[in-house]
Amino acid sequence: MKVDSRESIVDSQRMVAVGRQVAVSGRRRAYGVQLTASLVLLAGLGSACGTKPDATPAQPAVTTEFDGESALRYAGAQVGFGPRVPGSEGHRRAGDWIVAQMKQRGATVVVQTWTHTTRNGRRLPLRNILARFNPQAAERVLYLTHWDTRPGADNEVNPADQLRPIDGANDAASGVGLFVALADALQKKPSSLGVDLLFVDGEDYGDFGPPLVDVLLGSTYFAAHLPEPGYRPLFGVLFDMIGDADLRIPQEINSVQRAPEVVQRVWSKAAEMGRGDVFVPREGQAITDDHIPLLDAGLKVIDVIDLDYGPGNSYHHTLQDTMDKISARSLKIVGDVALALLR
Repeated sequence: MKVDSRESIVDSQRMVAVGRQVAVSGRRRAYGVQLTASLVLLAGLGSACGTKPDATPAQPAVTTEFDGESALRYAGAQVGFGPRVPGSEGHRRAGDWIVAQMKQRGATVVVQTWTHTTRNGRRLPLRNILARFNPQAAERVLYLTHWDTRPGADNEVNPADQLRPIDGANDAASGVGLFVALADALQKKPSSLGVDLLFVDGEDYGDFGPPLVDVLLGSTYFAAHLPEPGYRPLFGVLFDMIGDADLRIPQEINSVQRAPEVVQRVWSKAAEMGRGDVFVPREGQAITDDHIPLLDAGLKVIDVIDLDYGPGNSYHHTLQDTMDKISARSLKIVGDVALALLR
């Protein structure tokens, strides 16, 4: 998900000009996805209609007790702390809030703290927050999201604005809101599985390159400091940028190639619930995100992400990433699927 290494889905006019490859923009590195002529045409039609491509007709949806309105409020609480840049007061307060919320919902909370020294010598205080439900269960599922925000709005046109930190309503707070609402549901009706909700820090601080510099810090640390020897969840899902009011989630390429069985599990569940219009059954981009260090460590973790955020990806890593751009409906759709996978 997010700096010079995440590519956005460009607008339809640029797609036609480029022909068969998605251009680079945003924070994650998305390696050229080849588009057929028919997909280009669909993208153009989708842009002209103000919707994203590849949406399938909605079927009657199956829902769960997941509360999207609560998830939106929890996301708003995160944004209310201000930018959550590592080392800032907003970052400290937001992290304390996450810990308190998880404890209130009955989770066993494990906090990993460490200091990362950046390329330019700055020392960043970081912490991963692991909330464990049904901690004695041998069979576990790992969900993760990042909770830090970008220190600068590097996709802004105005150079002065590029130095300003972002609110990160979608790019961080949406995942946190999702997880707190999931914790609500798990407290009321526990899963027979062990559930690990991991909030990783330092995902979005530096440069996605290549090479990667000062990014994916929390997931890299967790991969090297697993909660117990031999930790191998049944499957894992990274949730990132899942609050977009115009939500479409394709299948991320690294996930398809390295954990296809998990992609199949998630997208099949979504289709079963009548959500093929959001979890679209097509391959998207290859994205460098927090699932990569975990995949490298042998954990089967996929990325659920909508990197097409705003017209021409115009909200991504900008000052436009604000609460009015995300919706309870989108959070409810993703939350329903996430919770159903645990039942």
